[in-house]
Amino acid sequence: MQLKLERIYTKPVDTDGYRVLVDCLWPRGISKVNAQLDNWVKEIGPSTTLRKWFNHEPAKYPEFVERYRAELDENPLTASFISQVAEQLTKTNVILLFGAKDEQHNQAVVLRDYLKDSGQLPTA
Repeated sequence: MQLKLERIYTKPVDTDGYRVLVDCLWPRGISKVNAQLDNWVKEIGPSTTLRKWFNHEPAKYPEFVERYRAELDENPLTASFISQVAEQLTKTNVILLFGAKDEQHNQAVVLRDYLKDSGQLPTA
């Protein structure tokens, strides 16, 4: 199974997998019914202070990556989130959903890489 990234604004496919929103804030213009989520783990996203500082500015991305990874290291929910993702990956794909327009410079990219670097996800 695969760990994937997808904008929440992309229409989901029925067989897509386990869909989890990893944004702290609910994305504008998306109803909770139409989102077709399996979970929303807003507590795993970057802090409000970090999110506002980053402001989706690509020039700040390298420092954002460092700061967000440090927050994940300190977040007491990170270990259980990694376990949840690892368990789901034994059954289906896991799709980390995000609202950012920039698909290369956002917290979901950092989170995906962090999860892969954890060494706790099943290998295909």
